[in-house]
Amino acid sequence: MADSVKFGTNPIAWSNDDKRELGGATPLDVCLREAALAGYSGIELGHKFPRDAAVLAPILAGNGLKLISGWYSSELMTRSVEEEKAALEPHLSLLAAMGCDVVVWAETTRCIHGQEDVPLSGRPTIAEADWGRFCDGLSAMAEHVAARGLKLAYHHHMGTVVETAAEIDRMMAGTSDAVGLLLDTGHLTYAGGDPASVAERHKDRIVHVHCKDVREAVLAKARAEDWSFLRAVTEGVFTVPSDGMVEYAPVMQVLKSVDYAGWLVVEAEQDPAKANPLEYAIKGYHALVAYAREAGLA
Repeated sequence: MADSVKFGTNPIAWSNDDKRELGGATPLDVCLREAALAGYSGIELGHKFPRDAAVLAPILAGNGLKLISGWYSSELMTRSVEEEKAALEPHLSLLAAMGCDVVVWAETTRCIHGQEDVPLSGRPTIAEADWGRFCDGLSAMAEHVAARGLKLAYHHHMGTVVETAAEIDRMMAGTSDAVGLLLDTGHLTYAGGDPASVAERHKDRIVHVHCKDVREAVLAKARAEDWSFLRAVTEGVFTVPSDGMVEYAPVMQVLKSVDYAGWLVVEAEQDPAKANPLEYAIKGYHALVAYAREAGLA
């Protein structure tokens, strides 16, 4: 029998990484204590976390939490593979020292998700002539990460060059199996994709899952008015599982079909002044556990 999935969260609900005034005054110890209180056994990195394993490990252990992974911003569209390896090294060393299984990876060349005054229609794309170089570089970096005992988990993300289901398909087709997929239910829904369908197409390469829900009314307005990503976040486009339009049952069934035993991470950025982080963390945890149990994953 396969191991059961693990349930984790991301500190972005307490302190936002892209718009740091959201939760800016919330101490790290509050985030960690409440994440554990909500029921999670792991947490991803945030900007308030120390980047020294000798310092970070006892802080997390004191709260009964394991480090799951952490976001890495790659620039393969403008850097060589060797330059990318050098840029990655401090982050990769930390994750390896902390016993993480995956590196959360996103190509951020010309990205706009952190720019509050740039609408999502202005996001970058990959030119036809550049796809081959991008995919080759990504495969090379995945092999490099694998040599250190981790998997590269590619995070498709609004406002970046890999956002839509078609772009995910193109990237997965052009890369080696060393490149894993981070399935993000919220970003895929925002981009107009169907999480269960994408999961089915790439189920053998899903190595990490971010679980966020989407408020349909806010999404409709964000699309109609061409909001920036950060405006949509601040206005509440994302929420925790069971609180929006995402259908989790079919996604969990796909994961069960491949005996997925990685992390299911509630990563639902909201304005903590509008959405109490502990309250939503608890709601998301219980909903996610229930979805997983119903599918036989936990």
